[in-house]
Amino acid sequence: MKLLVVGSGGREHALCWAMRRERPDLAIWCAPGNPGTAALATNVAIPADDLDAITSLVRQLDIDLTVVGPEAPLAAGLADALRASDRRVFGPLASAARIEASKAFAKDVMAAAGVPTAASATFTDLGLALAWVDAHAEPMVVKASGLAAGKGAIVCPTRAEARQAVRAMLETGAFGQAGHVVVIEDFLEGEELSVLAITNGRDVRLLPAAQDHKRLLEGDQGPNTGGMGAYSPVSLATPALLARVERDVLLPTLAELERLGAPFRGVLYAGLMVSPDGTPWVIEFNCRLGDPETEAVLPLVTGGLVDCLMAAADGAPLPGLSVSGDAAVTTVLAAKGYPDSPEKGAPIRIPDRPPGLVFHAGTRRDDQGVLRVNGGRVLAVTAVAPTFAAAQAASRDLAGQIEFDGKQYRRDIGWREAAGRQVRCRRLTTDD
Repeated sequence: MKLLVVGSGGREHALCWAMRRERPDLAIWCAPGNPGTAALATNVAIPADDLDAITSLVRQLDIDLTVVGPEAPLAAGLADALRASDRRVFGPLASAARIEASKAFAKDVMAAAGVPTAASATFTDLGLALAWVDAHAEPMVVKASGLAAGKGAIVCPTRAEARQAVRAMLETGAFGQAGHVVVIEDFLEGEELSVLAITNGRDVRLLPAAQDHKRLLEGDQGPNTGGMGAYSPVSLATPALLARVERDVLLPTLAELERLGAPFRGVLYAGLMVSPDGTPWVIEFNCRLGDPETEAVLPLVTGGLVDCLMAAADGAPLPGLSVSGDAAVTTVLAAKGYPDSPEKGAPIRIPDRPPGLVFHAGTRRDDQGVLRVNGGRVLAVTAVAPTFAAAQAASRDLAGQIEFDGKQYRRDIGWREAAGRQVRCRRLTTDD
């Protein structure tokens, strides 16, 4: 079987690794790939957003399944182009990818489907948006409606900060085209949870739930990033909660997209805020696997992944997935200056036999073969262990062993999980 993975980050490296582990006989290509995928697949120097070149490559190589990693090619219509050429692709059509590409559209879908989400209003006019902010209770969240690389949501504790965020988007164009439409919504209290579901448009297979860490600094401080780490599974995600997410969030959303003539095949990612009373409120939808959640989740999937991706692409019944009972923790190593002005070029040293998985995200090899920093998020280090505590410690230790100038990383990935376990243990001791 011939597979093509589209993308160049840690998510795509993890996809190549997981599929190669499951099916060693696969022939895998990656466009454009990175130094990590080069060890598992044949890299092809085609940008992920060059739809014509990728479609031509799929025909030339007679690819059996194309798996699209990033959201931008999906929003631009890569799945449309491949299906028009009668090629199998895992990823939604552009009409369905709007669930991520337009937060305003996603809000409309959720309203029609009765999916729990924060009350909101959508604006293109600066004056109307500012007037709404002035009349709204604090705090609130201001979001660029379009694709903003995971950085378009700004939590604003005060109206003054909300006004500043609105002006940055609608007046000064800080987020470019993505911020020409602004969604302002109520602030939700609770704990975040990422639920990723493989879907054929009607049914779902849930991947292990994960929790992402968006803030740059420990204790969830500092600026928003694309993600500084993740862990899976999450004790918050009980079977009862996941059943509720499937019933109240995922299936109604898929049904509404189908009703709109935008059937969704691929991964529907629900970014949730679980309130203290256990209600899963949708913060956002993504139209693809999360990053860095993928690097934590896929190492726990021990069988059935390739078959499930193929079935979803065909709109066929979904087979089951085999999932390990272990825990996985992923720590992201970021470049100096990330997220505002990441510095590229620093040489990277990785142990010859790292005690864990090292997924390449923003790396390149120079003419002499030296591995160098080539992006904001550089590497994603994953450790898998029988317990969360062991996985957390191993991921943190391996992150410390990798060297490059200006390296930034959090040593507290999974801190809520650790704190929750300690609280529960203390309560049990007290009750005894």
